[in-house]
Amino acid sequence: MTDQMQDGYDVVVLGGGAAGLNGAMMLARSRRSVAVIDAGAPRNAPAEGVHGLLGHDGLPPAELLERGRAEVRRYGGHVVNGQVTGATRDERGFTVTLADGSSTRARRLLVTTGLVDRLPEVPGVRERWGRDVLHCPYCHGWEVRDRGVGILASGPMSAHQALLFRQLTDDVTFFAHAMRPDDEQAEQLAARGIRVVEGAVASLEITDDRLVGVRMKDGTLVGCEAVVVSPRMVASAGFLGDLGLGTVEHPSGMGEHVPCDPTGRTGVPGVWVAGNVTDLSAQVGAAASQGAVAGAQINADLVMEETGQAVAALRAARGHVHEGYPADPTEFWEAFYGPGQKPWSGRPNRVLVTELTDRPLPTTQTALDLGCGAGADAIWLARQGWTVTGVDISAAALAHAAVEASAAGVAGQIEWVQRDLDGGLPDGEWDLVAAAYLHSPVELQREKVLRRAAAAVAPGGTLLVIGHQTPPSWQPDPPAHVTFPTADDVLASLDLEGWTVERAEALPVEVSSPDGIQGSRSDNVVRLRRGGL
Repeated sequence: MTDQMQDGYDVVVLGGGAAGLNGAMMLARSRRSVAVIDAGAPRNAPAEGVHGLLGHDGLPPAELLERGRAEVRRYGGHVVNGQVTGATRDERGFTVTLADGSSTRARRLLVTTGLVDRLPEVPGVRERWGRDVLHCPYCHGWEVRDRGVGILASGPMSAHQALLFRQLTDDVTFFAHAMRPDDEQAEQLAARGIRVVEGAVASLEITDDRLVGVRMKDGTLVGCEAVVVSPRMVASAGFLGDLGLGTVEHPSGMGEHVPCDPTGRTGVPGVWVAGNVTDLSAQVGAAASQGAVAGAQINADLVMEETGQAVAALRAARGHVHEGYPADPTEFWEAFYGPGQKPWSGRPNRVLVTELTDRPLPTTQTALDLGCGAGADAIWLARQGWTVTGVDISAAALAHAAVEASAAGVAGQIEWVQRDLDGGLPDGEWDLVAAAYLHSPVELQREKVLRRAAAAVAPGGTLLVIGHQTPPSWQPDPPAHVTFPTADDVLASLDLEGWTVERAEALPVEVSSPDGIQGSRSDNVVRLRRGGL
Protein backbone atom coordinates (compact mmCIF):
# COMPACT_ATOMS: atom_id res chain seq x y z
CA MET A 1 0.00 0.00 0.00
CA THR A 2 1.27 3.46 -0.86
CA ASP A 3 -0.32 6.89 -0.53
CA GLN A 4 -0.73 9.42 -3.34
CA MET A 5 2.04 11.98 -2.93
CA GLN A 6 0.78 15.55 -2.76
CA ASP A 7 2.46 18.64 -4.17
CA GLY A 8 3.67 19.89 -0.80
CA TYR A 9 3.91 19.19 2.94
CA ASP A 10 5.07 20.84 6.12
CA VAL A 11 7.68 18.09 6.47
CA VAL A 12 8.96 15.37 4.16
CA VAL A 13 10.72 12.47 5.89
CA LEU A 14 13.30 10.77 3.71
CA GLY A 15 13.51 7.15 4.82
CA GLY A 16 10.86 4.97 6.40
CA GLY A 17 12.64 2.97 9.07
CA ALA A 18 12.11 3.27 12.81
CA ALA A 19 13.60 6.78 13.00
CA GLY A 20 11.63 8.14 10.07
CA LEU A 21 8.30 6.62 11.03
CA ASN A 22 8.56 7.68 14.66
CA GLY A 23 9.52 11.21 13.62
CA ALA A 24 6.61 11.31 11.17
CA MET A 25 4.18 10.09 13.82
CA MET A 26 5.27 12.84 16.21
CA LEU A 27 4.74 15.41 13.48
CA ALA A 28 1.39 14.01 12.34
CA ARG A 29 0.16 13.97 15.94
CA SER A 30 1.09 17.66 16.03
CA ARG A 31 -1.27 18.15 13.05
CA ARG A 32 1.57 18.68 10.60
CA SER A 33 1.18 17.57 7.00
CA VAL A 34 3.91 14.98 6.60
CA ALA A 35 4.99 12.40 4.04
CA VAL A 36 7.44 9.55 4.52
CA ILE A 37 9.23 8.53 1.32
CA ASP A 38 10.81 5.10 1.53
CA ALA A 39 12.46 2.81 -1.04
CA GLY A 40 11.37 -0.35 0.81
CA ALA A 41 14.83 -1.84 1.42
CA PRO A 42 15.40 -1.81 5.20
CA ARG A 43 18.87 -2.65 6.44
CA ASN A 44 17.57 -5.23 8.91
CA ALA A 45 15.36 -7.07 6.41
CA PRO A 46 17.41 -10.34 6.61
CA ALA A 47 17.00 -10.54 10.40
CA GLU A 48 14.38 -12.85 11.87
CA GLY A 49 13.39 -10.39 14.55
CA VAL A 50 14.05 -7.03 16.18
CA HIS A 51 15.61 -7.38 19.63
CA GLY A 52 16.15 -5.08 22.57
CA LEU A 53 13.01 -3.05 21.81
CA LEU A 54 10.71 -2.99 24.82
CA GLY A 55 7.29 -4.42 24.06
CA HIS A 56 8.30 -5.61 20.58
CA ASP A 57 11.23 -7.96 21.24
CA GLY A 58 11.45 -10.62 18.54
CA LEU A 59 8.96 -8.91 16.22
CA PRO A 60 9.89 -9.45 12.54
CA PRO A 61 11.31 -6.25 11.06
CA ALA A 62 8.72 -6.14 8.27
CA GLU A 63 5.88 -6.37 10.77
CA LEU A 64 7.34 -3.58 12.93
CA LEU A 65 7.54 -1.31 9.90
CA GLU A 66 4.01 -2.16 8.79
CA ARG A 67 2.70 -1.29 12.25
CA GLY A 68 4.63 1.97 12.14
CA ARG A 69 3.23 2.90 8.73
CA ALA A 70 -0.30 2.23 9.94
CA GLU A 71 0.26 4.46 12.97
CA VAL A 72 1.55 7.33 10.80
CA ARG A 73 -1.46 7.00 8.51
CA ARG A 74 -3.81 6.90 11.50
CA TYR A 75 -2.86 10.51 12.24
CA GLY A 76 -3.14 11.67 8.62
CA GLY A 77 0.45 11.19 7.49
CA HIS A 78 1.33 9.77 4.09
CA VAL A 79 3.71 6.89 3.36
CA VAL A 80 4.97 6.87 -0.22
CA ASN A 81 7.06 4.20 -1.95
CA GLY A 82 9.90 5.77 -3.87
CA GLN A 83 13.63 6.33 -4.21
CA VAL A 84 14.79 9.86 -3.41
CA THR A 85 17.40 11.06 -5.90
CA GLY A 86 17.79 14.73 -5.00
CA ALA A 87 16.84 17.61 -2.75
CA THR A 88 17.22 21.33 -3.48
CA ARG A 89 16.37 24.46 -1.56
CA ASP A 90 15.03 27.88 -2.49
CA GLU A 91 13.55 30.81 -0.58
CA ARG A 92 10.25 28.96 -0.09
CA GLY A 93 11.61 25.65 1.16
CA PHE A 94 12.73 22.38 -0.35
CA THR A 95 12.00 20.35 -3.47
CA VAL A 96 12.46 16.59 -3.17
CA THR A 97 12.86 14.61 -6.40
CA LEU A 98 12.21 10.88 -6.82
CA ALA A 99 13.69 8.37 -9.26
CA ASP A 100 10.45 8.23 -11.26
CA GLY A 101 10.70 11.97 -11.98
CA SER A 102 8.00 13.03 -9.52
CA SER A 103 8.67 15.66 -6.89
CA THR A 104 7.13 17.35 -3.87
CA ARG A 105 7.73 20.44 -1.78
CA ALA A 106 8.52 20.68 1.93
CA ARG A 107 9.09 23.39 4.49
CA ARG A 108 11.42 21.12 6.47
CA LEU A 109 13.26 17.84 5.82
CA LEU A 110 13.92 14.96 8.21
CA VAL A 111 16.56 12.62 6.76
CA THR A 112 16.46 9.09 8.14
CA THR A 113 17.81 7.09 5.19
CA GLY A 114 20.08 4.94 7.32
CA LEU A 115 23.36 3.51 6.13
CA VAL A 116 24.96 0.95 3.84
CA ASP A 117 27.06 -1.86 5.30
CA ARG A 118 30.25 -2.44 3.31
CA LEU A 119 31.02 -6.03 4.18
CA PRO A 120 34.38 -7.82 4.02
CA GLU A 121 34.98 -9.37 0.60
CA VAL A 122 35.05 -12.92 1.92
CA PRO A 123 32.96 -15.56 0.11
CA GLY A 124 29.91 -16.46 2.17
CA VAL A 125 29.79 -13.27 4.26
CA ARG A 126 27.27 -11.40 2.12
CA GLU A 127 25.18 -14.50 1.49
CA ARG A 128 24.84 -15.27 5.22
CA TRP A 129 24.52 -11.62 6.37
CA GLY A 130 21.76 -11.21 8.94
CA ARG A 131 21.47 -14.95 9.52
CA ASP A 132 24.64 -16.39 11.03
CA VAL A 133 26.94 -13.57 9.95
CA LEU A 134 26.32 -10.86 12.54
CA HIS A 135 27.71 -7.58 13.80
CA CYS A 136 25.86 -6.53 16.98
CA PRO A 137 25.88 -8.44 20.27
CA TYR A 138 22.77 -6.59 21.47
CA CYS A 139 20.79 -7.32 18.32
CA HIS A 140 21.80 -10.97 17.84
CA GLY A 141 24.04 -12.05 20.72
CA TRP A 142 21.40 -13.91 22.76
CA GLU A 143 20.51 -16.02 19.75
CA VAL A 144 24.10 -17.40 19.51
CA ARG A 145 24.75 -17.75 23.24
CA ASP A 146 26.88 -20.73 24.25
CA ARG A 147 27.78 -21.42 20.60
CA GLY A 148 31.08 -21.17 18.81
CA VAL A 149 31.46 -17.60 17.57
CA GLY A 150 34.21 -16.40 15.24
CA ILE A 151 35.24 -12.76 15.09
CA LEU A 152 36.40 -11.90 11.56
CA ALA A 153 38.72 -8.96 12.20
CA SER A 154 37.70 -6.39 9.63
CA GLY A 155 37.54 -3.04 11.40
CA PRO A 156 38.66 -0.96 14.35
CA MET A 157 35.91 -2.37 16.60
CA SER A 158 36.68 -6.05 16.03
CA ALA A 159 38.65 -6.62 19.23
CA HIS A 160 35.95 -4.88 21.22
CA GLN A 161 33.32 -7.08 19.53
CA ALA A 162 35.22 -10.16 20.66
CA LEU A 163 35.10 -9.01 24.29
CA LEU A 164 31.35 -8.27 24.05
CA PHE A 165 30.51 -11.67 22.56
CA ARG A 166 32.69 -13.34 25.19
CA GLN A 167 29.98 -12.24 27.65
CA LEU A 168 27.55 -14.54 25.81
CA THR A 169 29.72 -17.59 25.15
CA ASP A 170 33.09 -18.92 26.29
CA ASP A 171 33.81 -20.27 22.78
CA VAL A 172 35.11 -17.18 20.92
CA THR A 173 37.79 -17.24 18.21
CA PHE A 174 39.44 -14.09 16.87
CA PHE A 175 40.47 -14.40 13.20
CA ALA A 176 43.22 -11.80 12.59
CA HIS A 177 42.20 -11.58 8.94
CA ALA A 178 42.52 -7.88 8.09
CA MET A 179 44.12 -6.66 11.31
CA ARG A 180 46.21 -8.04 14.13
CA PRO A 181 45.39 -7.00 17.71
CA ASP A 182 47.87 -4.61 19.27
CA ASP A 183 49.68 -5.58 22.45
CA GLU A 184 46.98 -4.27 24.78
CA GLN A 185 44.21 -5.94 22.80
CA ALA A 186 46.14 -9.22 22.61
CA GLU A 187 46.52 -9.20 26.38
CA GLN A 188 42.79 -8.55 26.86
CA LEU A 189 41.84 -11.37 24.48
CA ALA A 190 44.22 -13.78 26.19
CA ALA A 191 42.89 -12.81 29.62
CA ARG A 192 39.36 -13.71 28.52
CA GLY A 193 40.39 -17.00 26.94
CA ILE A 194 39.74 -15.85 23.38
CA ARG A 195 41.78 -17.81 20.83
CA VAL A 196 43.58 -15.78 18.14
CA VAL A 197 44.04 -17.40 14.69
CA GLU A 198 46.64 -15.77 12.45
CA GLY A 199 46.43 -15.64 8.66
CA ALA A 200 43.94 -14.71 5.99
CA VAL A 201 40.47 -16.20 5.76
CA ALA A 202 39.53 -17.80 2.42
CA SER A 203 35.78 -18.32 2.89
CA LEU A 204 32.99 -19.39 5.18
CA GLU A 205 32.17 -23.06 5.20
CA ILE A 206 28.48 -23.87 4.67
CA THR A 207 26.95 -27.34 4.99
CA ASP A 208 23.22 -28.01 4.53
CA ASP A 209 22.50 -24.26 4.61
CA ARG A 210 24.28 -23.94 7.93
CA LEU A 211 27.53 -22.22 8.86
CA VAL A 212 29.97 -24.79 10.20
CA GLY A 213 33.28 -22.96 10.17
CA VAL A 214 35.86 -20.64 8.68
CA ARG A 215 38.19 -21.90 5.95
CA MET A 216 41.67 -20.36 6.11
CA LYS A 217 43.83 -19.60 3.08
CA ASP A 218 46.11 -22.50 4.05
CA GLY A 219 43.12 -24.87 3.89
CA THR A 220 42.61 -25.19 7.64
CA LEU A 221 38.97 -25.33 8.77
CA VAL A 222 38.24 -23.72 12.12
CA GLY A 223 34.81 -24.66 13.42
CA CYS A 224 32.22 -22.11 14.55
CA GLU A 225 28.45 -21.59 14.25
CA ALA A 226 28.36 -17.81 13.83
CA VAL A 227 30.73 -15.19 12.44
CA VAL A 228 30.86 -11.59 13.57
CA VAL A 229 32.11 -8.89 11.22
CA SER A 230 32.73 -5.17 11.60
CA PRO A 231 31.44 -3.64 8.36
CA ARG A 232 32.35 -0.14 7.28
CA MET A 233 29.09 1.77 7.72
CA VAL A 234 28.42 4.67 5.33
CA ALA A 235 25.41 6.96 5.67
CA SER A 236 23.02 6.90 2.70
CA ALA A 237 23.06 10.61 2.02
CA GLY A 238 24.53 11.17 -1.43
CA PHE A 239 21.34 12.88 -2.61
CA LEU A 240 21.96 15.73 -0.13
CA GLY A 241 24.92 17.11 -2.07
CA ASP A 242 22.94 19.93 -3.70
CA LEU A 243 22.05 21.17 -0.21
CA GLY A 244 25.72 21.39 0.73
CA LEU A 245 25.28 18.52 3.19
CA GLY A 246 27.53 15.48 3.01
CA THR A 247 29.02 12.72 5.09
CA VAL A 248 32.18 12.95 7.19
CA GLU A 249 34.27 10.34 8.94
CA HIS A 250 32.71 9.15 12.20
CA PRO A 251 34.92 9.68 15.28
CA SER A 252 34.89 5.93 15.96
CA GLY A 253 36.47 5.16 12.60
CA MET A 254 33.58 2.81 11.79
CA GLY A 255 32.44 4.73 8.72
CA GLU A 256 30.86 7.99 7.54
CA HIS A 257 27.90 9.85 9.00
CA VAL A 258 26.01 13.15 8.72
CA PRO A 259 26.87 15.20 11.83
CA CYS A 260 24.18 17.04 13.81
CA ASP A 261 23.47 18.58 17.19
CA PRO A 262 21.74 16.57 19.97
CA THR A 263 18.29 17.42 18.55
CA GLY A 264 19.15 16.18 15.05
CA ARG A 265 19.57 19.65 13.53
CA THR A 266 22.24 19.77 10.81
CA GLY A 267 24.34 22.69 9.62
CA VAL A 268 21.86 23.31 6.78
CA PRO A 269 18.83 25.32 7.99
CA GLY A 270 15.62 23.32 7.78
CA VAL A 271 17.27 19.89 7.62
CA TRP A 272 17.29 17.40 10.50
CA VAL A 273 18.70 13.87 10.65
CA ALA A 274 17.99 10.90 12.91
CA GLY A 275 18.88 7.22 13.21
CA ASN A 276 21.78 5.44 11.54
CA VAL A 277 22.38 8.20 8.99
CA THR A 278 23.98 10.13 11.86
CA ASP A 279 24.43 7.53 14.64
CA LEU A 280 26.08 4.53 12.99
CA SER A 281 25.63 2.19 15.96
CA ALA A 282 22.04 3.10 16.91
CA GLN A 283 19.75 0.11 17.38
CA VAL A 284 16.07 0.24 16.43
CA GLY A 285 14.97 1.65 19.78
CA ALA A 286 17.61 4.37 19.80
CA ALA A 287 16.85 5.29 16.18
CA ALA A 288 13.14 5.55 16.94
CA SER A 289 13.90 7.75 19.94
CA GLN A 290 16.08 10.05 17.84
CA GLY A 291 13.30 10.30 15.26
CA ALA A 292 10.83 11.31 17.95
CA VAL A 293 13.19 14.00 19.27
CA ALA A 294 13.84 15.37 15.80
CA GLY A 295 10.12 15.37 14.96
CA ALA A 296 9.30 17.32 18.10
CA GLN A 297 12.10 19.81 17.40
CA ILE A 298 10.93 20.35 13.82
CA ASN A 299 7.39 21.03 15.01
CA ALA A 300 8.70 23.50 17.60
CA ASP A 301 10.80 25.21 14.93
CA LEU A 302 7.75 25.59 12.67
CA VAL A 303 5.63 26.87 15.57
CA MET A 304 8.14 29.61 16.32
CA GLU A 305 8.38 30.59 12.65
CA GLU A 306 4.60 30.69 12.34
CA THR A 307 4.26 32.70 15.53
CA GLY A 308 6.74 35.30 14.32
CA GLN A 309 4.92 35.64 11.01
CA ALA A 310 1.54 35.77 12.74
CA VAL A 311 2.74 38.62 14.95
CA ALA A 312 4.01 40.48 11.90
CA ALA A 313 0.73 39.96 10.05
CA LEU A 314 -1.32 41.02 13.08
CA ARG A 315 0.68 44.20 13.46
CA ALA A 316 0.24 44.94 9.78
CA ALA A 317 -3.51 44.25 9.90
CA ARG A 318 -3.84 46.66 12.82
CA GLY A 319 -2.03 49.31 10.81
CA HIS A 320 1.10 49.08 12.89
CA VAL A 321 3.55 47.95 10.24
CA HIS A 322 6.75 47.55 12.21
CA GLU A 323 10.13 48.63 10.93
CA GLY A 324 11.41 46.33 8.23
CA TYR A 325 8.01 44.83 7.35
CA PRO A 326 7.44 44.96 3.56
CA ALA A 327 5.09 47.65 2.29
CA ASP A 328 5.24 46.41 -1.31
CA PRO A 329 1.98 44.48 -2.01
CA THR A 330 3.72 41.36 -3.36
CA GLU A 331 6.18 41.21 -0.47
CA PHE A 332 3.42 41.88 2.05
CA TRP A 333 1.17 39.05 0.86
CA GLU A 334 4.04 36.62 0.39
CA ALA A 335 4.94 37.21 4.04
CA PHE A 336 1.28 36.92 5.02
CA TYR A 337 0.86 33.53 3.30
CA GLY A 338 4.49 32.44 3.39
CA PRO A 339 6.20 29.44 5.03
CA GLY A 340 4.79 28.73 8.47
CA GLN A 341 1.87 31.12 8.17
CA LYS A 342 -1.72 29.89 8.06
CA PRO A 343 -4.12 32.85 7.91
CA TRP A 344 -6.96 30.71 6.55
CA SER A 345 -9.56 28.38 8.01
CA GLY A 346 -9.92 26.05 5.04
CA ARG A 347 -13.64 26.84 4.93
CA PRO A 348 -15.34 28.71 2.07
CA ASN A 349 -16.88 32.14 2.61
CA ARG A 350 -20.30 31.50 4.13
CA VAL A 351 -21.89 34.44 2.32
CA LEU A 352 -20.64 33.14 -1.04
CA VAL A 353 -21.98 29.68 -0.22
CA THR A 354 -25.38 31.12 0.76
CA GLU A 355 -25.60 33.29 -2.36
CA LEU A 356 -24.78 30.47 -4.77
CA THR A 357 -26.41 27.44 -3.15
CA ASP A 358 -29.59 26.19 -4.86
CA ARG A 359 -29.28 28.74 -7.67
CA PRO A 360 -29.56 27.58 -11.29
CA LEU A 361 -26.11 27.35 -12.86
CA PRO A 362 -25.30 28.44 -16.41
CA THR A 363 -24.46 25.70 -18.89
CA THR A 364 -20.77 26.54 -19.01
CA GLN A 365 -20.39 27.15 -15.26
CA THR A 366 -17.16 29.18 -15.35
CA ALA A 367 -16.03 31.26 -12.37
CA LEU A 368 -13.28 33.79 -11.65
CA ASP A 369 -12.26 34.10 -7.99
CA LEU A 370 -10.37 37.36 -7.41
CA GLY A 371 -7.96 37.46 -4.49
CA CYS A 372 -8.52 33.74 -4.00
CA GLY A 373 -5.89 33.43 -1.25
CA ALA A 374 -5.46 29.84 -0.08
CA GLY A 375 -8.28 28.69 -2.35
CA ALA A 376 -11.16 27.67 -0.08
CA ASP A 377 -13.82 29.49 -2.17
CA ALA A 378 -12.41 28.25 -5.47
CA ILE A 379 -12.30 24.67 -4.20
CA TRP A 380 -15.90 24.90 -2.98
CA LEU A 381 -17.01 26.22 -6.38
CA ALA A 382 -15.18 23.40 -8.15
CA ARG A 383 -16.91 20.87 -5.91
CA GLN A 384 -20.25 22.33 -7.01
CA GLY A 385 -19.35 21.76 -10.65
CA TRP A 386 -17.79 25.09 -11.66
CA THR A 387 -14.65 25.43 -13.75
CA VAL A 388 -12.69 28.00 -11.80
CA THR A 389 -9.84 30.45 -12.34
CA GLY A 390 -8.32 31.53 -9.02
CA VAL A 391 -6.19 34.69 -9.05
CA ASP A 392 -3.96 35.97 -6.27
CA ILE A 393 -0.82 38.07 -5.89
CA SER A 394 0.81 35.54 -3.53
CA ALA A 395 2.64 32.53 -4.96
CA ALA A 396 2.72 31.04 -1.46
CA ALA A 397 -1.08 31.25 -1.18
CA LEU A 398 -1.53 29.64 -4.60
CA ALA A 399 0.92 26.84 -3.75
CA HIS A 400 -1.15 25.99 -0.68
CA ALA A 401 -4.35 26.27 -2.71
CA ALA A 402 -3.01 23.82 -5.30
CA VAL A 403 -2.19 21.28 -2.58
CA GLU A 404 -5.68 21.60 -1.07
CA ALA A 405 -7.34 21.32 -4.50
CA SER A 406 -5.40 18.14 -5.20
CA ALA A 407 -6.42 16.69 -1.84
CA ALA A 408 -10.05 17.60 -2.59
CA GLY A 409 -9.91 15.88 -5.98
CA VAL A 410 -10.72 19.01 -8.00
CA ALA A 411 -7.26 20.05 -9.23
CA GLY A 412 -8.33 19.51 -12.84
CA GLN A 413 -11.18 22.02 -12.52
CA ILE A 414 -9.12 24.96 -11.25
CA GLU A 415 -6.47 27.11 -12.91
CA TRP A 416 -4.33 29.11 -10.49
CA VAL A 417 -2.99 32.43 -11.77
CA GLN A 418 -0.49 34.61 -9.90
CA ARG A 419 -1.21 38.27 -10.65
CA ASP A 420 -1.36 41.66 -8.98
CA LEU A 421 -4.99 42.70 -9.49
CA ASP A 422 -3.90 46.31 -9.79
CA GLY A 423 -2.12 45.31 -13.00
CA GLY A 424 -5.17 43.73 -14.65
CA LEU A 425 -7.19 40.53 -14.76
CA PRO A 426 -6.71 37.42 -16.89
CA ASP A 427 -8.20 37.65 -20.36
CA GLY A 428 -11.67 36.18 -20.87
CA GLU A 429 -15.24 36.22 -19.59
CA TRP A 430 -16.78 34.17 -16.82
CA ASP A 431 -20.33 33.30 -15.77
CA LEU A 432 -19.44 34.25 -12.21
CA VAL A 433 -16.86 36.77 -11.03
CA ALA A 434 -16.48 36.76 -7.24
CA ALA A 435 -14.55 39.34 -5.23
CA ALA A 436 -14.60 38.55 -1.52
CA TYR A 437 -12.93 40.86 1.00
CA LEU A 438 -10.68 42.84 -1.31
CA HIS A 439 -9.27 44.89 1.57
CA SER A 440 -5.58 45.45 2.01
CA PRO A 441 -3.32 47.36 4.44
CA VAL A 442 -1.03 47.91 1.43
CA GLU A 443 -1.85 49.57 -1.85
CA LEU A 444 -4.84 48.23 -3.82
CA GLN A 445 -6.97 50.19 -6.29
CA ARG A 446 -10.16 48.42 -5.22
CA GLU A 447 -12.69 50.40 -7.27
CA LYS A 448 -10.63 49.98 -10.42
CA VAL A 449 -10.38 46.24 -9.79
CA LEU A 450 -14.15 45.98 -9.32
CA ARG A 451 -14.81 47.79 -12.61
CA ARG A 452 -12.51 45.34 -14.36
CA ALA A 453 -14.30 42.49 -12.58
CA ALA A 454 -17.65 43.70 -13.93
CA ALA A 455 -16.21 43.86 -17.46
CA ALA A 456 -15.11 40.21 -17.11
CA VAL A 457 -18.67 38.94 -16.46
CA ALA A 458 -20.22 37.14 -19.43
CA PRO A 459 -23.71 38.17 -20.63
CA GLY A 460 -26.24 36.71 -18.22
CA GLY A 461 -23.54 36.17 -15.64
CA THR A 462 -23.16 37.28 -12.02
CA LEU A 463 -20.85 39.70 -10.24
CA LEU A 464 -20.68 38.91 -6.53
CA VAL A 465 -18.87 41.37 -4.25
CA ILE A 466 -18.53 40.63 -0.54
CA GLY A 467 -16.72 42.98 1.84
CA HIS A 468 -16.37 44.46 5.29
CA GLN A 469 -18.54 47.52 5.82
CA THR A 470 -17.21 48.34 9.28
CA PRO A 471 -14.13 47.30 11.23
CA PRO A 472 -14.69 44.88 14.11
CA SER A 473 -16.15 46.37 17.27
CA TRP A 474 -12.90 45.95 19.25
CA GLN A 475 -11.04 48.04 16.65
CA PRO A 476 -12.69 51.49 16.57
CA ASP A 477 -9.83 52.95 14.51
CA PRO A 478 -9.32 50.94 11.31
CA PRO A 479 -5.86 50.65 9.73
CA ALA A 480 -5.00 53.83 7.88
CA HIS A 481 -4.77 52.25 4.43
CA VAL A 482 -7.86 50.02 4.65
CA THR A 483 -11.26 51.29 3.47
CA PHE A 484 -14.65 49.87 4.43
CA PRO A 485 -17.16 50.85 1.72
CA THR A 486 -20.90 50.37 2.09
CA ALA A 487 -23.00 48.43 -0.39
CA ASP A 488 -24.06 51.78 -1.89
CA ASP A 489 -20.40 52.74 -2.26
CA VAL A 490 -19.80 49.54 -4.23
CA LEU A 491 -22.75 50.27 -6.53
CA ALA A 492 -21.59 53.86 -7.00
CA SER A 493 -18.17 52.68 -8.17
CA LEU A 494 -19.72 50.68 -11.04
CA ASP A 495 -21.46 51.58 -14.29
CA LEU A 496 -24.82 49.87 -13.74
CA GLU A 497 -26.20 50.34 -17.23
CA GLY A 498 -27.30 46.92 -18.48
CA TRP A 499 -27.11 45.38 -14.99
CA THR A 500 -29.79 44.16 -12.61
CA VAL A 501 -29.15 44.70 -8.91
CA GLU A 502 -30.31 41.48 -7.28
CA ARG A 503 -29.01 42.27 -3.82
CA ALA A 504 -27.21 45.13 -2.08
CA GLU A 505 -27.34 45.15 1.70
CA ALA A 506 -25.39 44.97 4.96
CA LEU A 507 -25.20 41.85 7.10
CA PRO A 508 -24.41 41.67 10.83
CA VAL A 509 -21.57 39.26 11.59
CA GLU A 510 -20.39 37.90 14.94
CA VAL A 511 -16.59 37.70 15.18
CA SER A 512 -13.82 37.21 17.71
CA SER A 513 -10.43 38.92 17.87
CA PRO A 514 -7.05 37.14 17.72
CA ASP A 515 -7.00 37.61 21.51
CA GLY A 516 -10.40 35.92 21.89
CA ILE A 517 -12.46 39.08 22.40
CA GLN A 518 -16.05 38.60 21.20
CA GLY A 519 -17.50 41.30 18.99
CA SER A 520 -19.33 42.11 15.80
CA ARG A 521 -18.96 43.91 12.50
CA SER A 522 -21.04 44.65 9.39
CA ASP A 523 -20.32 42.99 6.09
CA ASN A 524 -22.01 43.83 2.83
CA VAL A 525 -23.02 41.74 -0.16
CA VAL A 526 -23.67 43.06 -3.66
CA ARG A 527 -24.97 40.66 -6.29
CA LEU A 528 -25.49 41.92 -9.84
CA ARG A 529 -26.82 40.17 -12.95
CA ARG A 530 -25.48 41.29 -16.34
CA GLY A 531 -28.09 41.69 -19.06
CA GLY A 532 -27.74 39.79 -22.32
CA LEU A 533 -28.73 36.58 -23.99
